[in-house]
Amino acid sequence: MKTLQGIAASRGIAIGSAFRFQKADLCFERSTIRDPAVEWARFQAALDTASKQLAAVCARAEAVSGAENAAIFQAHALMLDDPELLDAVRTAIEEQCINAESALSDASEMYIQLLESLDNEYLSTRAADVRDVTERVLRILLGVVESPIADLTTPSIILARDLPPSDTVLLDKSLVLGFCTAEGGPTAHTAILARGLGLPAIVGIGPDLLEVADHTTLILDGGSGTLVVEPDEKTVAMHRTRQAVATTVLAQARERAHEPAITRDGHRVEIVANIGNVEGAWAALEAGAEGVGLLRTEFLYLERDRLPDEEEQYQAYRAIVYELGNLPVILRTLDIGGDKELPYLDLPQEMNPFLGVRAIRLCLARPELFKPQLRAALRAGAGRNLKLMFPMVATVAEVRAARAILAECQAELLAEGQPIAEEMEVGIMVEIPAAALMADHLAAEIDFFSIGDNDLSQYTLAADRANANVASLASGFQPAVLRLVRDVITAAHVQGKWVGLCGELAGEPLAVPILLGLGLDEFSMNPPAIPLVKQIIRALTLDEARAVAQAALELDNPDAVRALVRERVTAANL
Repeated sequence: MKTLQGIAASRGIAIGSAFRFQKADLCFERSTIRDPAVEWARFQAALDTASKQLAAVCARAEAVSGAENAAIFQAHALMLDDPELLDAVRTAIEEQCINAESALSDASEMYIQLLESLDNEYLSTRAADVRDVTERVLRILLGVVESPIADLTTPSIILARDLPPSDTVLLDKSLVLGFCTAEGGPTAHTAILARGLGLPAIVGIGPDLLEVADHTTLILDGGSGTLVVEPDEKTVAMHRTRQAVATTVLAQARERAHEPAITRDGHRVEIVANIGNVEGAWAALEAGAEGVGLLRTEFLYLERDRLPDEEEQYQAYRAIVYELGNLPVILRTLDIGGDKELPYLDLPQEMNPFLGVRAIRLCLARPELFKPQLRAALRAGAGRNLKLMFPMVATVAEVRAARAILAECQAELLAEGQPIAEEMEVGIMVEIPAAALMADHLAAEIDFFSIGDNDLSQYTLAADRANANVASLASGFQPAVLRLVRDVITAAHVQGKWVGLCGELAGEPLAVPILLGLGLDEFSMNPPAIPLVKQIIRALTLDEARAVAQAALELDNPDAVRALVRERVTAANL
């Protein structure tokens, strides 16, 4: 028996045999073709099939974890229409008379080498996307099964160097007990999709994982990030008991999902959902959400070749707020840039888009993009509890500029005689350390804060969460991040403003006691996490949570923080 340690990515315990995921062999011969027109038509047919596959994958990803995490597949679909890549393939087929497989492989490899040679982490990620799309089209051309996991016939634990998001989202829960990867981080797309699917998962275990043989008995603990290889009977029995307890706790939590989250000493917090469309609103209500803490609006802009107009946006927002009745809904304005692009905006290429013109910066630079969304939101909020939130704010000046444009839109709509939300609450997301450090000044300009711990962790630790080499650094359990969360809450409460958190940390059971103890007013998470988070809060007193939070702030690493919570908070079965 031995234990491998990785990064906890998705909670849960799985006990079963190993299934080694290996990409299909895409070998082919370089051959001369007689009729370039026929070969080009064959290539186009493969592109059409790939497009349909990606549409299905995208719909599945959106259902599992929201439109924001489906964006990666929408980006893949857009690559199928990349004019430079397609022109290179067509030229090779017509002028060199080579088969489509060779033409595509040559063209994409040149593109990949160019991106990787630029020594830029973001562009290296784009190179991986090009490779993923290329492999998808090659599989179709070669008649290879879409995913090696299709060969799985008995419930197993998947082991892989890295599991592409397109394979992750299609995992069959009746056959996949959980998965482990040698690479990756807890906030990468694969990990986020695992949480949406409710599959136990560990990432970033390292090369030792690849030495584990097929059919080896394993115990996967997604909460602690440990993988036990060839466990003895005593260890298996202990984990089966833990499995049974966890199943019972979750069943009890679901029975009480629609009850409020009130601590044993009477302190109530709001538990709301992160959603990206009207279907997400249904899931939120079913899970027991008390509103929506993050309405992602990118779903209206992706998978299309033009901007949505004001009326389209109004109808979409109105449909969602009507589903929620009088419950609060916080609409986040357009968050495009970084890892989310809109080709029809013709944005200039940036060496590091995550530090460039994205989110509120883009909206302020392009009022023609910003104003239709603000007008649609103001109209949709008439008579409803709709609030507005600006993403990626770094300075007071940005808030004032955004509010000035909002005021212009309000004045225009009133002059037109349109019914609007005249007293709409306005907040900002705290994702940049500068905003956390200036929270006392920003609080004077807004009605509320919502902390986005995914980006806040990434920017605070200077660690790209898509980079497997540093992804483990970008953790919301880092004491530095927790101290920033504390400072934002303190600054807001001094001025009578409330604070929510809508990143991965809000739905992480081990983080709940800390956030509660820091004074967080609102927890916003993916709907499946809601019942258990409510149950954890009910098991605590506010004084207990405060003591845990204070102790956590004095520690110096995220592992120690997690261990502290497990040791101190026994009543919640963490």
